[in-house]
Amino acid sequence: MAFWSISSYFSLLGLLSLILLHPIITITTGIRLHVNRKPSSTIIPPFREAPAFRNSNTCSSNVKDNIHIVMPLDTNYIRGTMAAVLSILQHSTCPENVSFHFLLAHLEAEIFSLIKSTFPYLTFKMYRFDSNMVRGKISKSIRQALDQPLNYARIYMSDILPLDVERVIYLDSDIIVVDDIAKLWGVDLGDKILAAPEYCHANFTNYFTDTFWSDVNLASTFEGRRPCYFNTGVMVVDIGKWRKGGYSLKVEEWMALQKQKRIYQLGSLPPILLVFAGNIKAVDHRWNQHGLGGDNFEGNCRKLHPGPISLLHWSGKGKPWLRLDSRKPCTVDYLWAPYDLYRSSRVALEE
Repeated sequence: MAFWSISSYFSLLGLLSLILLHPIITITTGIRLHVNRKPSSTIIPPFREAPAFRNSNTCSSNVKDNIHIVMPLDTNYIRGTMAAVLSILQHSTCPENVSFHFLLAHLEAEIFSLIKSTFPYLTFKMYRFDSNMVRGKISKSIRQALDQPLNYARIYMSDILPLDVERVIYLDSDIIVVDDIAKLWGVDLGDKILAAPEYCHANFTNYFTDTFWSDVNLASTFEGRRPCYFNTGVMVVDIGKWRKGGYSLKVEEWMALQKQKRIYQLGSLPPILLVFAGNIKAVDHRWNQHGLGGDNFEGNCRKLHPGPISLLHWSGKGKPWLRLDSRKPCTVDYLWAPYDLYRSSRVALEE
């Protein structure tokens, strides 16, 4: 598989479109019980059926070698989720060994049916995230989308997932993978609990308020560490170590303090940074080309950073499906378009 770089930006656009035509798969499907069978009032968009992808001859048949991917599943972002799943399967050497774990605010039969009809051979389970787990713990942030309870579900993966899932890759819904996800899965965590690309050139102090930094006790939180920003939308997590160390509670303690005094402005990111920044396994930056959705206020267009790319991430306010539908896309949004399975999509790539 060829890696992406800024120089091959536009030439690969055509390639990505053609890849969707390749023949493809067979996988099993699973779902957790107690799905809500009542009719849903939510309008769920229609999607085309994805091709099927098969393992290569080199793939293991041992279930212990499966790759576990956790993603939130919100109806407002479901178009992004479907595109993300397709991209992961399409670029995997062993797609049948990839298991998906979807976190939802409500388990609904319509959502299950939608996933099964779009990906008939996908191995997946659905889990309800109880919003009561964060009731009274969420502080208002700079963008409403960051205040949704499901945005905090990543903190509680150790409470939601079954005990036999010991390691996961957590991915946001606004990503596209253009490399074999097994490479990210294979990162050596060593004694660390979490792995992610670090961005030590970013001004770390900006992620916390003057109230935080002016308090000597709070500012000493990072003593003995070299804290760097990392984006929590792409993480490899040792769930067993997270559970054993009680890290959900550690993050919650910072959320509780935030309710008392304003120590940060964003949603679920800062409390995770407070616990882990400076103590994670660094991953190559190619695994999170983030910020493609612009900032949290305007969602303006941004260019790709130089260098190879394995994962594109539309973090920020602007989402590619919304900008494409509005006929006001950014150039990078055309890299997302070939993975869009939305049945009514009429994206004109020549624009």
